[in-house]
Amino acid sequence: MSRAVALRLGAFAGAVVLAFGAAYGIGSAIDPIAAADETSAAPAHGEEMGGMEQTAGTSEHGGHESAGQLPGLAVSDAGYTFAPAKTFFTSGTQTELRFTIQGPDGKPVTKYTKTHEKDLHLIVVRRDLSGFHHVHPTLAADGTWSIPFTFTAGGTWRLYADFQPAGHDSTITLGTDVNVTGLYVPVPVAEPASVYSFDGYDVTLQGTPIAGKESELTFTITRGGKPVTDLQPYLGAFGHLVSLRSGDLAYLHTHPAQEATAGMKGGPGITFATTFPTASTYSLFLDFQHAGKVHTAEFTVKVSSTGTAIVPPTALPTATTTPGHAETPHGH
Repeated sequence: MSRAVALRLGAFAGAVVLAFGAAYGIGSAIDPIAAADETSAAPAHGEEMGGMEQTAGTSEHGGHESAGQLPGLAVSDAGYTFAPAKTFFTSGTQTELRFTIQGPDGKPVTKYTKTHEKDLHLIVVRRDLSGFHHVHPTLAADGTWSIPFTFTAGGTWRLYADFQPAGHDSTITLGTDVNVTGLYVPVPVAEPASVYSFDGYDVTLQGTPIAGKESELTFTITRGGKPVTDLQPYLGAFGHLVSLRSGDLAYLHTHPAQEATAGMKGGPGITFATTFPTASTYSLFLDFQHAGKVHTAEFTVKVSSTGTAIVPPTALPTATTTPGHAETPHGH
């Protein structure tokens, strides 16, 4: 824990109940189904925002988009509903995350089409965009998904279910909030940077993202100053990229065009073609596997309508950990 974080802990410890209560009150005031209905009723707004849906010939999996609704913003879409068994948890204590995906008939879905080797991808992140986890729960015969999970801190957390029901022609991404009691210390989003360093790895980012247009982003991975050329396949690819828009946490899940199978080696570069729907600030989470372990690199990117080039530094930092959300544990 850095000194800055320690100071923040001291400052906020006395006000944790008030702070979390305010966060919960704000989250509870919003009905995600109603919000989705309002968005669907305003197609002109949806047209302005563009889309994050899967597009033929690309590797982008933002999920189903209905009448302008961006993926991950609604708890119910296309007749499917994300239904957690409980929505209140305690931080620091392992629990069982359990939920179902209810189909158009009101019954739990039991059959899925695999996307990137899994029936369902579950993303868990706190609403301040800290504590990112990309995990894969187990499906029971009755349609209940479950996975042991520990929320690392108090606050409001966002859950995303990314899946494709059997017989459905595209992926769907649903989102819902859960409430976690415990110390709530807001973690500011890191400033934009073109390098993320942790555990001896340096990951650089290069590209020129432009709102509403397909943009190419390349991540280059080195370790100990040497290019990593033996990345291992993870879920059918050498990398997975989740992008979350600041403010509403709209969701975009992107995979590189190159597929990866057992025995293949990749790196040091991983290139993604992705479309950011609007000018905004986005948090990017890159998962990759090396030496038998999945790692997550995190970036903050500001996307404009004209495009601003992201250029890697000429010299890599000497520090081993990038400040900001790097201090909050990631998980897989």
